Amino acid sequence: MELSVALGGGGSKGHSHIGVLRRLQKEKFRIRAVAGTSFGGIIAAVFAAGYSPDAIEEIFCRIDQSKLYGRGPQDGPSLMGLIGVTKWLEETLGSCTFRDLKIPCAVTAVDLTHGRELVINEGSVKDAVLASIALPGLFPSFQTDGTELVDGGVTNPVPVSTARKLAPGLPVAAVILTRPLGEPTKRWKVPMPSLLPRPIAERIHRTNFAQAMDVYMRAMEVGSRALAEYRLIADNPEVVIRPAVWHIDLLQQVDTRELARLGEKAVEDVLPDLKRVTAWKARLGRIVGGRR
Repeated sequence: MELSVALGGGGSKGHSHIGVLRRLQKEKFRIRAVAGTSFGGIIAAVFAAGYSPDAIEEIFCRIDQSKLYGRGPQDGPSLMGLIGVTKWLEETLGSCTFRDLKIPCAVTAVDLTHGRELVINEGSVKDAVLASIALPGLFPSFQTDGTELVDGGVTNPVPVSTARKLAPGLPVAAVILTRPLGEPTKRWKVPMPSLLPRPIAERIHRTNFAQAMDVYMRAMEVGSRALAEYRLIADNPEVVIRPAVWHIDLLQQVDTRELARLGEKAVEDVLPDLKRVTAWKARLGRIVGGRR
């Protein structure tokens, strides 16, 4: 049973991707290609580099999540930075290029300079991931060759079309981490340094700026949900896997193992569909191949 996987964005919710990949492998699905956006791009890249889901989980469990988003002296305009994430990617992926990966992989970003969606599947994997996770406003954009790149989820929250191109003819399982349309939005708070006293943090959350950001971010969330649903309709993945991780905030410090379990549960919920479409695609491939 072979398939291609598209891993969507969602910040800390993306830890659930680990469980999705593990359960797929446990059920004997062979993942022939993987595409990712934002946090999904991180997991896609590390998995394609040869790390097993168990190894990825252990790596994430060892990360000090409070030190991931510090700003560096070269960072552009943004509320937070990616200095800790960059160091972790350097340690995990090193100088790995897309040619070095074990299976076909691509991540998506948005090219603000030319106003287009960008699929990255060559060059430095680390740099591609940093471009794919550069959430506008929160993190600095990624600058390369005179081009300004930001988070791929701006135009494509779940890169189904990219996953399909990586492995033509195979079914695509799309992992989406956003709430469905019609579900309530969750209040958003300006991220605060962990050492900041709680009374001060609460006072900041009550400022006009913080409240305006709350309205803006919740509106953007609804727009992102709608975009994800419209892209799923347009790109038509064979199976949609939706882990129940909507209670998790974008940059929340999380229990990696617990979210991974939610990813495994989401696969279990759609196992009959996964087995049906992979079996059907395999039979179709044999029929077409026999006619040639």
